[in-house]
Amino acid sequence: MTKALLMDPTKCRGCRRCELACSFAKEGEFDYQLSRIHVVIPSDFTYPVQIVCQHCDVPLCLFACPVNAITKNNENGAVILDAEKCIGCLSCYIACPLGGISLHPVKKLPIKCDLCGGDPQCVAECPYEALVFVELTESLYPKKLESVEFTFKEFGKLLFARGA
Repeated sequence: MTKALLMDPTKCRGCRRCELACSFAKEGEFDYQLSRIHVVIPSDFTYPVQIVCQHCDVPLCLFACPVNAITKNNENGAVILDAEKCIGCLSCYIACPLGGISLHPVKKLPIKCDLCGGDPQCVAECPYEALVFVELTESLYPKKLESVEFTFKEFGKLLFARGA
């Protein structure tokens, strides 16, 4: 069954514990830059924006990759980046409209959420239940779309504000 990482920005307090949990799980270090999830607090003090791979139904990053380093697991819905196959062309990074792919600050290669093999550490560490990992039932699908739409809208504002 497909599972989904759902975000509720109204519950997020911007503590960024999810980022530290992710970086430690993936890199063995507590470093915000090494995280696959990023929390951005807009200057207008609206809800924090959690930017992370949405494991899209139709992942543009997958189609952009010229060496098939990105695959979609049809059993659980996870979109996975194989670092061994990646050539660092950054096509996936450019293709993602939600900012779900970031660059490793040292290796300069794309990195993204892989749902921690089915046990996302960002979810485990969130004390406010702003992140949940659930089976994506038909009744929850609108909630996922709402989460994606919020991220898309807010990420666009952030890019515009930065002049990107």
